[in-house]
Amino acid sequence: MLEDFSKHQQGIIKRYYKHQDAIKLQRLAELVSDLYLAEGKKRERVWNSIIKAMQVLDVPAQRIRHLREKNDAALIARLVKEIEAKME
Repeated sequence: MLEDFSKHQQGIIKRYYKHQDAIKLQRLAELVSDLYLAEGKKRERVWNSIIKAMQVLDVPAQRIRHLREKNDAALIARLVKEIEAKME
């Protein structure tokens, strides 16, 4: 599959997949910021994106439900720090 790409493009693709977890975690951190600022329908859309991001990061379903019920951006921020610590 990679043979269809130049060496430069292959390097970019390989680095993307090598750092995919960090990229996904960064996305979750950005969504936390959005959640702090969102209200109404936009807040629900942000929550849907946060739930998807947590699922991709293999956060247990029970914990996702708990975080959603609490509806607290600070708890999601703590989760991001916890995952970052595990990645180090």
